[in-house]
Amino acid sequence: MSDDASDLYQRLIMERARHPLHAGRVEAAQAEAEGNNPMCGDRVRLSLRCDEAGVIIEAAHETRGCAICVASADVLAETVIGRAGSEMAPLAVEFETMVQTGLVPAREDFAMLQAFAGVSAYRSRHRCATLPWQALTAAMNKRRELEHG
Repeated sequence: MSDDASDLYQRLIMERARHPLHAGRVEAAQAEAEGNNPMCGDRVRLSLRCDEAGVIIEAAHETRGCAICVASADVLAETVIGRAGSEMAPLAVEFETMVQTGLVPAREDFAMLQAFAGVSAYRSRHRCATLPWQALTAAMNKRRELEHG
């Protein structure tokens, strides 16, 4: 990654950490889950609302933690809106793989998510970036369980 690109992504993370666009809670959420990292104190509560077809139409997070965790939760919320619930597990796996390896998937929809590829160089920060995505997977699993009783 070039220095210019690295600077741009660093700015995106800091901007989203300071001024998250999707902070809060979804009213009448149909899927919720929490993530907690006791090692550093990061905490995420993710809430989602889906339409009849299972497409996420609203997403929000309540996050207390470092800049990477807050920014990751905020970009996650923006990324999942308009996507089918069935896309969430594979998307979370791709994100976590990118954070671990630094390799960005060749997908157009990873433009904002690639800001977190640089976290791969800091192993102790991997969980900061992936905690919201683990909460997403848990929320979708809970929703699926409720639907299928």
